[in-house]
Amino acid sequence: MSTHKHFERLCLAILILTLFLTVLFMNGGRLGVQAVSDASGYESRLFDASSVHTIDIVMDDWDSFLDTCTDEEYSPCALIIDGESYRNVAIRAKGNTSLTQVAAYGNDRYSFKVEFDHYDSQKTYYGLDKLCLNNIIQDNTYMKEFFSYRMMAEAGAVAPLCSYVNISVNGEPWGLYLAVEGIEESFLTRNYGSDYGKLYKPDSMDMGSGNLKTSGSRPSVQPGMFPGQQRNAPSEGMADGQSLMGNSDVLLQYTDDSPASYPNIFDNAKTEVSDKDKTRLIESLQKLANLEDLEQTVDTDSVIRYFVAHNFVLNFDSYTGSMIHNYYLYEKDGQLSMLPWDYNLAFGGFQSAGDADSLVNYPIDTPVFGGAVNDRPMLAWIFSDETYKELYHQYFSEFISEYFDSGRFAAEVDSITALISPYVKEDPTKFCTFEEFEKGADTLKAFCLLRAQSVRNQLNGTIGLTADTQEADTFIRTENLSISDMGSMEGSGEQRGSGRPAEDNTRTNSANTPPELPDSLELPADLQMQAGPRASSVPETPEDSPVIPVLLTGVSALVLLGGLLFAGLFKPRI
Repeated sequence: MSTHKHFERLCLAILILTLFLTVLFMNGGRLGVQAVSDASGYESRLFDASSVHTIDIVMDDWDSFLDTCTDEEYSPCALIIDGESYRNVAIRAKGNTSLTQVAAYGNDRYSFKVEFDHYDSQKTYYGLDKLCLNNIIQDNTYMKEFFSYRMMAEAGAVAPLCSYVNISVNGEPWGLYLAVEGIEESFLTRNYGSDYGKLYKPDSMDMGSGNLKTSGSRPSVQPGMFPGQQRNAPSEGMADGQSLMGNSDVLLQYTDDSPASYPNIFDNAKTEVSDKDKTRLIESLQKLANLEDLEQTVDTDSVIRYFVAHNFVLNFDSYTGSMIHNYYLYEKDGQLSMLPWDYNLAFGGFQSAGDADSLVNYPIDTPVFGGAVNDRPMLAWIFSDETYKELYHQYFSEFISEYFDSGRFAAEVDSITALISPYVKEDPTKFCTFEEFEKGADTLKAFCLLRAQSVRNQLNGTIGLTADTQEADTFIRTENLSISDMGSMEGSGEQRGSGRPAEDNTRTNSANTPPELPDSLELPADLQMQAGPRASSVPETPEDSPVIPVLLTGVSALVLLGGLLFAGLFKPRI
């Protein structure tokens, strides 16, 4: 009797524990428990770049949401990503000038930011907390940003993941977008581990205020110009003689020891920062200004690799342009590094950055548009010491050899063009015609191959490395290449309509059925990441992805069943 009595209590305890674990796993999000398989995996799913993914945005009143997009306020929606559904997700429009330009065009094709964890801090897409859906405005090639991030990765820099997504809204086709990994917690964990540092996105809302400290002399010939050519007069809003827009803190210049002097850094912190963190960052900026203790002040290898790719793609809507923004500053233990962001105006698409010849041959040792290298401490240190400059040239040479001279870039651009062409053709809200896309894609490929030749010639001394040493008669010639064919800030081809579903808008492509692709399409091996199985149909009602709860419930049920069988089979006889 005694043995039987204790055995019954043991079985009861097992059953209670099993039920407790079942409840815990089913309600882990509410109890602060993160599902294990939900903590990672987005890299090889949504960011598998070998295919075009599908996202259906499900929202009750989409038209009302579009009417308020310029407010940049989050609204709830559901997303169905490659057949897996997630509800109670936050979405808003995003962008700076592109946001107002979309509104001005009368086209509702906004870029969007998605926060999976906005309403529920435990919700992610396989570990991804933030996602950007970029509308590919001012880019007839559809590939400027994609290949800018690819080149960052090829150069060995830290960069966000990206892939193409065919978006529908409430089942109706919307357009081909570029999905980009948000540079926030998931990105930091993926690249730096759980013990990551501090993240900032310096940006000045007070453009042209005159609160700008510059240093050093400006070159007599502006970078990338033929001798005697004149370009880039001060833009509207700039003070006379001022070539840069923004404040000294966005240039990462040291002013003084007061955190109040750096509002455009600290007010745009993406992680929580303390007074101690602010003091440490200011101390690093001071050391950077004085070129002091550089190995501990700058992640020298990472920053050089960043500028190799950045200076190849010529994105002047950035730290190296006249408007100083569109970059992230990362700091850990007083060491600084740069992270890339927003490259739809790369390859000379920002303002009137120059003709094809001057851009293809833009000097890699004076790679700025407006102002001078010395205005930008995070760039100037590279050229302050021959050792760092030689390393910069070495990494540039390796980048050109391994990615361009090898033929890999040409193969990739052909593969991606073939991959997205059917989707571009069917895109109901695109900013350009399909013919303009084809012309833009060809121009992008030709531009990059010519740019690679010029950089090689700059490195071997055939073409000057700086604006002051370049001679036009040594340039790589571009013949009839036109920068505007790739899309630019001045326009992006013929502007389309509102993008809202219309009764007479015939669609040949259903929301989740991709256009027919070429039979022999092949992508480079490093783009052929294995993605998880895709659902063949979309659930009628959007729900949170059921995979994790079902697995956990199944495990709990097996334990429960095992306990019952154990109790039945091995119960002591009386």
